[in-house]
Amino acid sequence: MKETHSNYNEYDNFAFHPYNILLILVLMGISALFLAFTAAFVYTRVQNNLPPIRLPNIFIFNTLILLASSAAMIWAKRAYRADQTLHYQRALWATALLSLLFMVLQFLGWRSLFLNQIYINTDNSAGYLYVISILHFAHLLAGLPFLGLFIWAAKKRMKEPVSVLIYFSDPEKKLKLRLLTIYWHFLDALWIYLVIFFYVNYLIR
Repeated sequence: MKETHSNYNEYDNFAFHPYNILLILVLMGISALFLAFTAAFVYTRVQNNLPPIRLPNIFIFNTLILLASSAAMIWAKRAYRADQTLHYQRALWATALLSLLFMVLQFLGWRSLFLNQIYINTDNSAGYLYVISILHFAHLLAGLPFLGLFIWAAKKRMKEPVSVLIYFSDPEKKLKLRLLTIYWHFLDALWIYLVIFFYVNYLIR
């Protein structure tokens, strides 16, 4: 039976697209990095019999901010599929603003640690807490320029019906939005893991 490939689209073949493979490799690398640091944290704390560190409450509140930013990304993705220009732009801006709010509150969380006289050089446990939270902060910061490009492109191209139609029918744009959404959800899940990890370590004295 003869097969036809006339309807083949490289952007629909998500599993094997180079962009997707690159994202998988990036996420695997980030996961390995944080697993290594959290394992080293446990080993160091056990070996040196270090006291537990209580996370500032703002770290836990920040989890809700990240969940809201992930929800905004889902909103943007759905608005894109539905060709809803206004909702799409608002969702992208909401994601960016919530991410920036998370970063501001993260500084307040570190300030709370300072006020409790917990510094990066206090002991190894404190050092790992700062390094791990700063690494997560850096990966969120690294995603913001890509989000900014989506906001810029939406503002530039969504000015008339024809340009809007071209924008929403662009398969590469759809793929990149999906990849960005996955990355945002991953950072959200990673933060939840880290908060639970440090909370459990605090309970195990």
